[in-house]
Amino acid sequence: MDKMVDYGRKKKLLITGSTFPRWHGDTEPRFIFDYADSMAEYYDVTVLVPAAPGAKDKEKMSKVNVIRYHYFPIHKWETLCYPGAIVPRIKEKKIRIFLVPFLFLSLYFRLKKILPEYDIVHAHWLIPQGIVQSFFKDKPYIVTGHGGDISSLNNGIFKRLKERCLSRAKTITVVSEFKQKELNKYYPRYESEILSMGVNTLLFDRKINYSSNYFNQGNRKVILYVGRLAEIKGVEYLIQAMKHVGDTILVIVGNGPEREHLEELAKTCNVDVKFLGSKSHEELKIIYASADVLVVPSIIDHKGAQEGLPTVILEAMASELPVIATKTGGIPQLIQDGVNGLLCEERCVWQLTDNICSLLNDHDLYEKIAANGKETIKEYDYRNIAQKYHDILENY
Repeated sequence: MDKMVDYGRKKKLLITGSTFPRWHGDTEPRFIFDYADSMAEYYDVTVLVPAAPGAKDKEKMSKVNVIRYHYFPIHKWETLCYPGAIVPRIKEKKIRIFLVPFLFLSLYFRLKKILPEYDIVHAHWLIPQGIVQSFFKDKPYIVTGHGGDISSLNNGIFKRLKERCLSRAKTITVVSEFKQKELNKYYPRYESEILSMGVNTLLFDRKINYSSNYFNQGNRKVILYVGRLAEIKGVEYLIQAMKHVGDTILVIVGNGPEREHLEELAKTCNVDVKFLGSKSHEELKIIYASADVLVVPSIIDHKGAQEGLPTVILEAMASELPVIATKTGGIPQLIQDGVNGLLCEERCVWQLTDNICSLLNDHDLYEKIAANGKETIKEYDYRNIAQKYHDILENY
C-alpha cells in the first residue's frame, strides 16, 4: 500500500541558534525568537538553543516550541552563551573556552536524536550551528551568517569546517551587504543572499509607548544608546561628544566589559549619563518611544571587527526615533544620510556633536528623519522577512 500523505500538515522547521531569550521578559536579544514566531505562520516551528541556569529545558513561547540542550554535566557551569554572546563570554573568563567542545558535541548528539522529526533546518551562525549541521548530510538546511562567525576563525581546521558547512547548505544568507563582502573575501566559491533580521513593527509604536518624563529628564532632551558596552560599539566617542551638546542627558542601555571604563569617562567629562543596564523588550519599546535621538557610534575595533546591521537601529526607526550612526559595517546599507538618518565617520567626536545638535535644533529635519525612518523599516517587518525565508525554504 502506498504511504498516505497528509497534505494538511505543516512542515516541521527546526531553527538552531545560540542567542535566545532564556525566559519571558529576558534582556537577551530576541531576534531569533521574533523570526521563529513569524515563521510559525508557515511551519510547525521548534527552536534548539543552549541551556542556561534558570531556564526551562522545554517550553512553548508564543507559537514556538523551545528546546534547550545541556552541554555540561554540572548545569550551573553552563555559562558559555548567556548573558551576552559566546566570544565576549570567553573574553570575560578565559576558562570558558574549555566549554566550547562540550557545546559542539552536545549539539551534535541532540541533533542526531531529534533531526528525523523535522523536514528542514535553518542554522543561525556558521559556528557552531552551521558546522555541526553539516555533519547530517541527509537533512536539508540553510545557514545564516550574522557577524563574527563570518569574519573570524578563517584558517586551519575551522576554515575547512566552515567550507564544509557552506558547501552542503542549500542556501546561504547573510544579514548585510558588508557581511556578504566578507563572506566573498574568505569563501569566494559560495553565493549568498542578503536577508537581514527584522523587527516587529507592531511592538514598536511611538504613539502607544511614549511615556512623559520617563527618564526624569525634566525639560532636557534625551540622547539614547542601546547595546553592549564593548569596544566595537564606540560609546566612548559618544560620551566625549556629549561635552559639546547643550542641556541634554545621555541614557545608556546595556552592559558589557567597557561599563566601568565608560562610567569613569563620564565623570571625567562631567557629562550627565544614566547607565540603566540591560532592559527587556517590554521596557525597550517605552525607552525608544520616550527618547529624542538614538546614537549608534560603532567603530572598527582593534582586531578589525565591524558591526553587521544592529537590530537597535531597526527598532528605533520603527519607533519613529531619529537615528545617528557611523559609516561602518552594514549600517550604510540601511541608513541614507540626510534622508532616513544621519551618518558620520567613526571615532569623529565633532561630527557626532554636529549631527546631534542638527536634529535637536532643526524641527523640520527631525520630523523628516523620523517619518522616513519609519517608512524605511516597513521592508524589515518580520512578516516580510518570514515571507522571504518561506519562499526559500519551500524549494526544499
